[in-house]
Amino acid sequence: MLASDDYILNVTQLNLKIQNQIILSNISFKLKRGTTLAIVGPNGAGKSMLFKTLLNLVRYEGKIDWEGKVTMGYVPQLLSVKDIPISVREFLSIKKSSDLEHYLSLVGLSKEILDKSLNILSGGQLRRVLIAWAVLDKPNVLLFDEPTTGVDLDSEEAIYRMLRKLTKENGVTLLLISHDLHIVREYSDYVLALNKCVTFFGESKQIMNLALQETIFGEPVCMETP
Repeated sequence: MLASDDYILNVTQLNLKIQNQIILSNISFKLKRGTTLAIVGPNGAGKSMLFKTLLNLVRYEGKIDWEGKVTMGYVPQLLSVKDIPISVREFLSIKKSSDLEHYLSLVGLSKEILDKSLNILSGGQLRRVLIAWAVLDKPNVLLFDEPTTGVDLDSEEAIYRMLRKLTKENGVTLLLISHDLHIVREYSDYVLALNKCVTFFGESKQIMNLALQETIFGEPVCMETP
């Protein structure tokens, strides 16, 4: 059982500007190890850019503290592979795993897809291959930016059930961006709502409150930061 103070991530007064435009303003939150955080908010709220700061891909102001040894897996929202003439097997083998079929089965794909080229896969197939890629080397932190875009509803539920099992059985901390409030409620522990600033942070079961949804997706009302 996790101690109440067993945090893996502490973000303090994070600010991000690009060409003098405010992208993120005074973002602060803490995340417990082994939990799932859903990040929600309207388009342009800064959700994907928050991931880029957590991955140290952009320059920012403030503090991002990861506790202990952290290994990350990441699935971006958009990835073009139309000009990448390699097979699924070649792509996954970059991580030198000997159990490719197992990880494909976790995301609902059969071994027959291994010899197909990445650039002929459907959108849903590609998303599942990318999720398999992200979990291949058993990271302890996963960042998924709308990981099931283009995946049919039944497969989407199966993928989130797989992710929940992975996090609970292996102590993986999962951060995911989603617009689906059902997914947020059913498959995450906490929710962070952004609209350039933090408009809500709390337990995910509160997400179905209509007044809270209006706060999250309406005009931004920033939470006070301690």
